[in-house]
Amino acid sequence: MTSSTRKAQIAAYKERPTIAGVFAVICEATGQVWVGQSRHIDTQQNGIWFALKQGSSPYRPLQAAWTAHGAGAFRFEILDRLPEDYSDLRRKDELTKRAALWRARLEAEGL
Repeated sequence: MTSSTRKAQIAAYKERPTIAGVFAVICEATGQVWVGQSRHIDTQQNGIWFALKQGSSPYRPLQAAWTAHGAGAFRFEILDRLPEDYSDLRRKDELTKRAALWRARLEAEGL
């Protein structure tokens, strides 16, 4: 890979649109559900799984379930996506509102 190709790929990656939304982490062994929100939902699972594998997740109940049942018992599901044309302020408010709605609907804990 040439230097110019690499720079072009990095620039394209940085300029890609971000996808905001609400997601769930589900433990299929126990039926427990955790709901969270993210401004970068397309990369959220990697961050959560990495912290869980390291044993350093700030979400203690989620970490305890992960440790007890293992990675195979968990799945990540995108519940809701926001349109790209929302302003930053509206996006933040809408994410908070939709995450609360999904937590209530699924009787889930928050992330």
